[in-house]
Amino acid sequence: MCSAIRLRFFSSAASDRFSKPLSAAAAAAPHLSYAVAAMSLPDHHRHHQQGQPISASAPEAPNNYPVPLSPPLPAVSKPIELARAMSASSRSSLFVLERDRVVHEDEWLIAVNKPPGIYCESVLASVSRFVGDSGESAKAGGVCEGSNSAPPELHLANRLDRDTSGVMLITKSHRVASKLVKAFTEHKVKKTYIALCVGVVPKWEKITVRSGHGRSKFGAWRVYAASDVGRSLPGGSLVRDMETSLEVLCVNGKKRLSKISNQVNIEEDMIVVEEKALVGDGASGEKDEVLMRASPRSGRTHQIRLHCQYLGIPIRGDVKYKGVYEWEGKVYDFHALHAESLSIDHPETGERIMFRAPLPSWASQDLEL
Repeated sequence: MCSAIRLRFFSSAASDRFSKPLSAAAAAAPHLSYAVAAMSLPDHHRHHQQGQPISASAPEAPNNYPVPLSPPLPAVSKPIELARAMSASSRSSLFVLERDRVVHEDEWLIAVNKPPGIYCESVLASVSRFVGDSGESAKAGGVCEGSNSAPPELHLANRLDRDTSGVMLITKSHRVASKLVKAFTEHKVKKTYIALCVGVVPKWEKITVRSGHGRSKFGAWRVYAASDVGRSLPGGSLVRDMETSLEVLCVNGKKRLSKISNQVNIEEDMIVVEEKALVGDGASGEKDEVLMRASPRSGRTHQIRLHCQYLGIPIRGDVKYKGVYEWEGKVYDFHALHAESLSIDHPETGERIMFRAPLPSWASQDLEL
């Protein structure tokens, strides 16, 4: 039976910063404190990005900073986000992983289907208890089976936003975690997401959006021009590149494409962002439900949410980025974004493997995958 399981929080951009062991009890406890401060702390205290660290550069003159091309956070988002954070803290403190949420487990990895409204740290802490249960581990053939097995060191291989559901990958050793950090950094990991958007129906079926990504002077993540990549922002950070491929699957419950594809053709139309969006933000005019598949080719914070907002089809429930939170007589507590799949070369066997999370009801009712 395992008596000591160590937790580590890893990302491909910040493996050094998240390399200190954290006990399961400590991992589950901090939500009440940082949820209260959620509206005042910068997002990097709760999220970390994939990709290589950016080196410091000389700051630009105050009047020469890049201008964000996506709108600022709406005023209504602050109280709603705070209420959501507090609710998520309560749910997270009580969260217990059920076996039916484990989509894959082997000697080195566990992939789970994270529910919305739960912090990643609570999922990791719950996984530690799950793996540490000798009975369950014996059934699964986990690393804790047998008295001579070393206790696993659990690491988050990827992170999801609080309200995003879907595939979350956890490694069982520092060595395997390091290999996945390298895979993420070298863009060898493929991810797909499903998003339910409400706004103007796009004329395209597939498109790739390339832009800049960074924090405005008020600390919010914003879309910047692609030509601004590498320029300094207030606070000393830089504009980084951001690219997402999007595919329309359904409009108002009716399939847009004759065949739903799992691969996004890189030769499809591309938008290179250099100016403010010409389409509306969905605040007025006719709105439709648009079900999308998104494939991020970089790993920026809130990337898909920002690009959907820029295209005029913000995600339903995503009040931070002008998505409707009241729709057709119902109030939504989470944004409708689901991490559908994650594909990697297995860090030990080398075999290409895809982890796929079951679709939530808002997506499965329209898709037959």
